[in-house]
Amino acid sequence: MAENPSSANSTPADVTTDAQEASEGSKARQLLGMKGAVDGETSVWKIRLQLMKPITWIPLIWGVLCGAASSGHFVWSVDHVLAALACMLMAGPLLTGYTQTINDYYDRELDAINEPYRPIPSGAIGLGQVQVQIWVLLLGGITVSYGLDRWANHTFPILMALAIGGSIVSYIYSAPPLKLKQNGWLGNYALGASYIALPWWAGHALFGQLNVTVIILTLLYSMAGLGIAVVNDFKSVEGDEALGLKSLPVMFGVGTAAWICVLMIDIFQAGMAAYLIAIHKNLYAVLLILMIIPQITFQDMYFLRDPLANDVKYQASAQPFLVIGMLILGLALGHTDYLVS
Repeated sequence: MAENPSSANSTPADVTTDAQEASEGSKARQLLGMKGAVDGETSVWKIRLQLMKPITWIPLIWGVLCGAASSGHFVWSVDHVLAALACMLMAGPLLTGYTQTINDYYDRELDAINEPYRPIPSGAIGLGQVQVQIWVLLLGGITVSYGLDRWANHTFPILMALAIGGSIVSYIYSAPPLKLKQNGWLGNYALGASYIALPWWAGHALFGQLNVTVIILTLLYSMAGLGIAVVNDFKSVEGDEALGLKSLPVMFGVGTAAWICVLMIDIFQAGMAAYLIAIHKNLYAVLLILMIIPQITFQDMYFLRDPLANDVKYQASAQPFLVIGMLILGLALGHTDYLVS
């Protein structure tokens, strides 16, 4: 039998290095809250961070940026930058961290099937410690929202209202008896709106006057967020079926759910481009369309061919174009005179 040249030239040191790099990569994925991990983490702070899934903070932080842009009143001054960073802290590490922690708390039986290495099903952290973390993150987020309302001189505490309202949505998404995630449509739309509309409203309200047009547009844009949320359901099909959760892949099958997912993502982004054309923001519309084209390409290359194997690869390839498209819409709205107050 012919010997593989690469294996023949490998030394024990090379093999050890490769194994160490693979282990470090797996630990990093675990810490960020991504699929694929290793057991054995003992640092309580790393375990707490893993519960908060830092990888999920990014869309919320970006949503605040898009909202600030759409307000038309953000300026590059020290106080505005610090206020924006505080709003990102509220939306990302604090309230998204709360959302992810409470989701893991109520999903511990599901995770025992789908992701047994997660902190709670693996026994790395006790339920009492998780409950304390939930309350610290929730109260921290609401406190920051109160401070932001004071900074913005709001007569009505809109940032606090958004923080409390979003936290309630997060709770009923994960917790019985409502547990919205049991329904693939309601649960994924709640998730999509929480990732697009809510942080956008917060960023817009912090620097400007939140208005009906922005609310409606972002709620529609959240339908694309619903499609993104469905991508996460493909890794959990086995556990969802076992526990009776009606995710779209369970209800419609993997192939049909994959098409529903990509159509929601593409159609509602295209709808935003059509709106920009209608208000004569043609350059922004063209830029947004240019962001949709590579997403469709990656959908065909990866996701539609094998959504179970390529979900993470697809998200890493396509989502940067979606979030840039969000900012394009935000900048367009920020330069539309009748939206600026």
